[in-house]
Amino acid sequence: MTSSQSKPLTILVWLARLALGGIFIYAAWTKLRDPWLLFAMAIDAYHVLPQWAVMVVARTLPWFELVLGLVLISGKLPRISSVAASVLLAVFFGLMVQAYAKGETIACGCFGPGEAISPITLLRDGSLLAGALFLAVVSFWPKKPRYERPAEYGGAANPGRSRLSAGETR
Repeated sequence: MTSSQSKPLTILVWLARLALGGIFIYAAWTKLRDPWLLFAMAIDAYHVLPQWAVMVVARTLPWFELVLGLVLISGKLPRISSVAASVLLAVFFGLMVQAYAKGETIACGCFGPGEAISPITLLRDGSLLAGALFLAVVSFWPKKPRYERPAEYGGAANPGRSRLSAGETR
């Protein structure tokens, strides 16, 4: 984010990073405080991974969410962190929509055990996905220089030229 972007947009990006990062940290904490097998059961309920992958995801995803949340809040690596958050949330959201459309009454696994997929959880996760996509788009906007020197002083429109008057040669 450069200073050439508007102050309201800068504040909105900062708030989105803080909110999304905080939510990822909270989600990681709720999964790490409980036995990992409870989270593995929530993952397995979606019926999309083999058993060995369920175990790997259950043990590693909370740590990845924790690191991702910290990186989002820090503002470092904005492109990588916003794209990672977008991909992760798109996968979560897609699986939740699929399960809800099938009429399955399973726990979403978002914030530990016990929260069934419902229109509220879909709205929440869809909003988080929209926020992550917003951060990803903003992180790829071209950055404009804060100040560009005028062409007559060797600015970008006239690279390599010194302050010569019209008609002067070197």
